[in-house]
Amino acid sequence: MQRLQGRVAAVTGGASGIGKASALRFLDEGASVVVGDLNPTTGEAFIAEALSLGYGPDRVRFTRVNVALEDDVAAMVALAVDVFGGLDVMFNNAGIGGAFGAITDVEVADWDETFSVLARGVFLGIKHAARQMITQGRGGSIINTASVAGLNGGGGPPPYSAAKAAVVNLTRSVSIEMAPHRIRVNAICPGAIATPLLQQGRKPLSLDTLDHFQPWPERGLPEDIAAAAAFLASDDSGFITGEAIVVDGGLMASGPAKSGVNVTAPKGWSGMNRGTTGQGATVNRRG
Repeated sequence: MQRLQGRVAAVTGGASGIGKASALRFLDEGASVVVGDLNPTTGEAFIAEALSLGYGPDRVRFTRVNVALEDDVAAMVALAVDVFGGLDVMFNNAGIGGAFGAITDVEVADWDETFSVLARGVFLGIKHAARQMITQGRGGSIINTASVAGLNGGGGPPPYSAAKAAVVNLTRSVSIEMAPHRIRVNAICPGAIATPLLQQGRKPLSLDTLDHFQPWPERGLPEDIAAAAAFLASDDSGFITGEAIVVDGGLMASGPAKSGVNVTAPKGWSGMNRGTTGQGATVNRRG
């Protein structure tokens, strides 16, 4: 049974990692999907893969989106409406590693860029998706990618963790406002997931490390998050809203610090991890 048959979904950061796996899962569940991503190279590759799997332009489209720019996000929602006739699911997933280093070394510009993508991008996605869903009058589902790093200390660099904590609280706050419109708003808090994002930045994390990062014996995969997103997008989660659902293989139960992985950059190192956006990382070394 295709749980999203006849639905229209939009996925930001949808050309790689969690976003790509989720877009493909939504297509498999019967939805028509607009994929937004800042990187046109990965966007074109995604469309080529979708076509090879039998999903044509009548089911999937790509558009270049900078989620920190309101006009881009509004245009993505408008594209879903113009091409597929509406919007039922909005997955605000786009992300970057963001600013890293000791808090005394983090540049203000890097802090602001981190929040512009991870927090403002989610706000804009909620804003424009909610406007469309309210106008349609048939409810909907808004899903936001947060992180276990936003639920405790030590799960990520401070700027990243703070931005993800903002996503969790924004999700809970907006869910109250959207409930009368039957629009559900939830967040997914992934643990360590094997995505291209982990291969970016100053010192890429070995994917083999993820097999021992959490109590569960296998590493987390983008498809694990996609499965949670498909559940939240479907009517199976019809009475669930305002939640931050943790998908982490037991990492939170054991405590991220017990993984033995130090998320803090070495002393004197700082910079900005822009992930798979196609924009280079910046690395600074003091002393």
